[in-house]
Parts: sequence; structure tokens; C-alpha cells
Amino acid sequence: MFDRLGRAMYHRRRLVIIIGIVLLALAALWGSDVTKRLSSGGYYDPHSESVQAANAITDVLHLPSSDATVLFTSREPITSPANAAAIVGALHDLPKSVVPSYLSYWNTGQRRLISTDGRSTYVTLELAGTTDAQKASALQVVKQRLAELQTRGISVGYAGAQPLNKEISGQVSRDLKRAEALSLPTTLILLLIIFGSVVSAALPVIVGICGIVGAFAILRFLTIVTHVSIFAQNLVTMLGLGLAIDYALFVVSRFREEMSRTADVETALRRTLATAGRTVAFSGVTVAVSTASLVLFPEDFLRSMGYGGVAVVLLDVLAALTILPAILAVLGRRVDALHVPWFGPHHRARRLAARQSASATPVPSSGGFWYRLARSVMRRPLIYAIPIVVVLAVMALPFRNVTFGGYTAKVLPANAPGRVTSDALARDFPGNETTPMDVVVENFPDQQSLLAYADRLAQVPGTTGAHVAAVRGHNALIEVDYHGDPISSAARHTLAEVRAVQPPAGSRVLVGGLTAFLVDQLHSIGHVLPWMLTVIAVAMAFLLFLAFGSVVLPLKAIVMNTISIAASFGAITWIFQDGHLARLLDFSPLGYLDATDPILLLAVVFGLSMDYEVFLLSRIREEWDVTADNVNPGERNAAAVAVGLQRSGRIITSAALLLIVVIGLFATSRITTLKLLGVGMALAIAVDATVVRALLVPAVMRLLGRVNWWAPAPLERWWQRHAFREAPIAVLAAGEPPMGGEPLAALSDRTSGEEQSRIAENHQLR
Repeated sequence: MFDRLGRAMYHRRRLVIIIGIVLLALAALWGSDVTKRLSSGGYYDPHSESVQAANAITDVLHLPSSDATVLFTSREPITSPANAAAIVGALHDLPKSVVPSYLSYWNTGQRRLISTDGRSTYVTLELAGTTDAQKASALQVVKQRLAELQTRGISVGYAGAQPLNKEISGQVSRDLKRAEALSLPTTLILLLIIFGSVVSAALPVIVGICGIVGAFAILRFLTIVTHVSIFAQNLVTMLGLGLAIDYALFVVSRFREEMSRTADVETALRRTLATAGRTVAFSGVTVAVSTASLVLFPEDFLRSMGYGGVAVVLLDVLAALTILPAILAVLGRRVDALHVPWFGPHHRARRLAARQSASATPVPSSGGFWYRLARSVMRRPLIYAIPIVVVLAVMALPFRNVTFGGYTAKVLPANAPGRVTSDALARDFPGNETTPMDVVVENFPDQQSLLAYADRLAQVPGTTGAHVAAVRGHNALIEVDYHGDPISSAARHTLAEVRAVQPPAGSRVLVGGLTAFLVDQLHSIGHVLPWMLTVIAVAMAFLLFLAFGSVVLPLKAIVMNTISIAASFGAITWIFQDGHLARLLDFSPLGYLDATDPILLLAVVFGLSMDYEVFLLSRIREEWDVTADNVNPGERNAAAVAVGLQRSGRIITSAALLLIVVIGLFATSRITTLKLLGVGMALAIAVDATVVRALLVPAVMRLLGRVNWWAPAPLERWWQRHAFREAPIAVLAAGEPPMGGEPLAALSDRTSGEEQSRIAENHQLR
């Protein structure tokens, strides 16, 4: 299959490149304004009780939506005649086409809208429009109209859904531009060091551009039919460039390896896609499946990440298997053009030649650093495995004490205007009157029963009062104030007690508010999480069995990934919840983790970890297949692991280093959520690509021995018949000239003895 793909890419290379350029241009045009169409929010289940309560407030009670909260502060009492005249006049002058309605101290008489020191008041605004873009435009007009109050000694701050969403969106866009500006030159420098060639170093960037631009075009299309979070563009950029580097590094390295064995470009390309291409395809599918599991959640934020992740991963794979091979077919040996001195494989080859000429015996190809490391580990597997597992388990311990919270203004920097205003509202106004529990009562029988219900709510331990805020027919809104932070455990307990209060006979009650949003979000995630884990585990087990013909290796891979992820979860809890390294990483500790962050990390990191597992096991399986059956099974397994690690270790660590650089730069974001994702993913990749893949995997595979490759007889027979396995190109085309080349038999003069024996053994095995 992949051999035929390599043949097709070689013979239609120019057509493929032309089609790729045209599609890239069209995608760039279509997706160029995707950022304007992405939305904020989407963190809650639209079918949850809290969201239904919020909808009922506007749809049933016809109360104005609270789109923005404006905080007015003065050195003088805010209710002084001068301040009152200025604020009331400014609010009255706001056009109805911009602010259809608002609630203030002066048009409601509610004392709770005045701060405890009497120097501040807040006003809630309903902004005109039905979309985020329309409301954002209305908010801009409001800011322009109210700016003149600054000249009268009244400071104006903005909080609430729309102002915070706008501020977060703007910060996300700025962070994305900064990360891109830093990551591209840094990545190019590292690619030059790794490849030692300007041409080779440019190829992963080309693949990344294809994936990212194409994914943005897909996101633009999705915005027509669903809400797509603005954070999706950050994930697309991180994964798009990072995985493009992974896949291109693997394909280009294998192509150069094959070109060192044969002068025929077609043969080298076919061998490359039959081996590295197959690996990239399986790897990409595993990452795509893992990120696709996010679509199972009802929250638009997580679903958006799933859409973006799947799109960019599959497009990276497509580019790595079509456009990249077509370019390699055109370049041939010129893939090493514009050589950079002192770096890349040429420099290492010269050093190896110098060692060989200075030694009486040749340096064996299986005597490199990674080979020796694997052999050292496999001589004492328990001595390596036990301490590593203990250390990673200790890293995971902080996650036992994790506390989950909601997505609030605290994700912004401490000095951000929206954060400053939100902190002032929480600090200067009594109780939780700015964020009460909203109790919507539908179809209550009479006013007496409604008031009795409000009295029962006011008697719930933890509440500070309850009052009927609005009545429309037989529907009403009761606001319940309470002690403590809205996301605290005390507030959650109070919410449970409020929801347990007996409602009026025949009525329907919906409880909303910030605390309810968080509790319902946790319930929604907890309900879907087992299904997500099941889908990932089953899909990964099937794909790895399909790739390697073993039922043991998939289980081992899942366990290894779980260990890596658990360690990274513990680390982010220790850093972002407990506040360690806060000054170094420049963030304000939240005291909790947003409930969606571990879910997103789980999906992405599990896929990336499996990515490296596939890279490593592919080379190990390749060595296992070409080793004669009469070799002792234990030694055959050990040799396959050692040689497989030698041939993939440098590529895996190089790819991981580049991915860490790309993702790690997002840790410079001023949005705590993005910073957490950048740090968490970088830590997980660093642990997985080094400690787990280079040390723990060889140790475990040595302990398992021949069992690594075991499968029940029926499954093994099925795999032998149906799995995507590629026979060596030299055997497939024996006696036939490659199209546009010479007979493969004639290539033996330029093929090493090691390669000829490998082909012969492989032919016997098959």
C-alpha cells in the first residue's frame, strides 16, 4: 500500500506539488479571517441545569441579559450629587440601539449595588446583538461614551462575560503571534543543527504550514455550523508545527538513510514510505483518535479543541505522505543541499570515518550511544525500572490533592484591566451579591407559596439571604446570597442544600449562577470521562495491534503513557494549583485547576506519547522481523530493542526537543490556561521521550521477552493475512527495473553487505 503510494508520488511529483500549492493558496484565502469568527466561552454543558436556568432568565422571564458589568469608582462618595449626575447622565445618553437596558442603583434603588466603603457602584448592561461580534461592537461604543467620566474623577472598569471574553481573546491573539514569532526562527535554527542542511531543515516547516493553514480553513468552515473556541487556533499552531516536525523528521531521515543505500531515488522513496510512511500514518491516526475523543464532551470549548486537533493532525499526515515525498522525489540527493558545516549527519559521518580509519577494526553500525544504552538497561532491567517508576509516582502524588475550579477572570494577569475590575467587585461588595445563586421558579401556584419558598432558601446554612428579584406571570427569579468564594467547597455544599429545598407544589425549579455552572461542569465531565478513556484505550489497542501484531505491546504502551501523564498531572498541580514556580513562570496561582485543563492535556499528551511509542516500536518490529527465527528468542528480542532504539532514539529525542520548543513557547502566554497547557505538555513530552522511551520501555521489553510479540493464534493468523505490512522493496521488485531506474539486482554493487543480508533474511522470513 505505502510502497504503491511512494511509486505514485515519484511519478506524479510535479502534479502533486502543483495541486498542493493551489490548495494551500485557496485554504489561506478562505481561512485568513478565521480569528474574527471564533468565539469565547463554551465551557459549560448547554443541557445542564445551570445553563437552562440562565436561558430561562432571558427567555421565560424576559429579563435583560447581563452582558457586561461596569464598575464606577471615585475618591468621593459615589452617590454624591456630582457623581450621581455624571453617571446617570452618561448611562442615559447610551443609545438604545447599543444598550437596550441596564440595572443600576439609581433605577432600582438596590443598596447592594453600592460598595461597602460607598465609593464604588456597579451597573449591569444588556448589549445589543445576538452574536459575540455584535456585542463586542456595542461594548466598544459603550467604552467610548463612558470614557469622558475619567475627566470628572470617576474611574471606569469593565468585567462580566463580554468584556472578559474580549480581553481574553485579544490576549490569546497577541500570545499566538508572539509564540509564532519566537518558535519559527528557534525551530529553524534547531532544524539546521539536526539536519545540517538548509534544504532539509525547510521541509518540516513546509509540512507545518500546509497543516496549519489547512486546519484554519477547516475551522473557518466549522464556524458556519457550530461554535468554535478561539483557543482552538493555539492548539492548531502547537500541534501543527510540532507534529509536522515529528513526521517530516522521521520521513526525511529515513529517505536520507535509504539514499545512502541506493542511487535510485524511486527505490529510496518507495522504501521510505513503506517504512517511515507507514509509521507516520499509524502515528497520526493514534494522535487523531486521541484528540477526537474531546468531541465526546458537550462543552463547545473541548469539542473545538477536538475539531482543531483532528484537522491539523490528519492534514500534517497527508502533507507528510504526499507533498513531502513529491518534494523529495524532485530533490533526490539535493535534499542535503546548502550544507551547514559542523552539523548534521555529514559531520557525524566524517567523525565515524575518522574513527574507523584510526581503528584496526570497523566501528559497527549497532555500536552507537542508543544501542549501548539499551544494552546497559536490558542487562539490569529492574535496577532501572523500579527507581524510574518510583520517581514518576512521586511526581504524580500532588494530583491526589487537586481541586477543580471554573474559568474566571483569574486566568488573566493580575494587572490586566478585566482582572483588576473583577477582583475589586469581589473585594468591595458584601457577600456574593455580584454573583448570587439564581433560582428560577416556573409555574408557581401563588405569591404566598413563592415567598414561603424564598424564606426556606434564606434558612439554608451558608446563605446570607434570599429575595424575589423578578416576577413575570407565574414565573419568578429568586436571588440567593451566600458566604465564601463562588468556587469554594463551601459554596458547592450550599448549592447542594439549595437544590434540595422543596419547591412550591407543581412548579419547576432551575438553580444557576457561577457555583452551579462549576458543579454542573464537573458532573458533565465526570459523566463523559469514562467513555473518553474507553474510546482511547480500545482504539489505541486496536491500532497498535494492527501495526505490530501483538496484544501485549498495546497494553504495555497504554501503561507507559498513563505513567507519563500521571507524572505531568502531578507536576502541573504542584506548579499551578499550589503556586510553586509562580514567580519564575510569571503567573498568579489560582489555588485550583480549571476542570477542562486536565481533560485537554489527557487527550493531547496521550496522543503525543503514543506518537513516540509508534516511532520506537516500528523500528524494533522491523529489526525483530529481519532477525532469523533460529536465534534465541530472548536475545532476538534484546537485539531488536537495542538496534531499534539505536535507529530511532536520536530521531525521537530530536523531534521531542523541537516539539518542546514549539509548545514550550506557549508557556510565555499571559493567559494561565495556555501557560498551563504549554508547561504541562512540554513536561510530559520531555519525560516521555527520554526517561520512559529510552529507559523504561527497554527495561520492560527485556523483562517481557518473547511475550512482547504474543497474540492469540486466531488473532495472529488474522494479522498475518490482513495487517498493513510491507515487504522489502528489493524483494517486491526482484528482477524488475524500477520505473525510470535500473534493475534492482544491479543495485547490489552499491548496497552494503549488511543490507544485502538483511534483505535475504527478510525474504526468508516472509
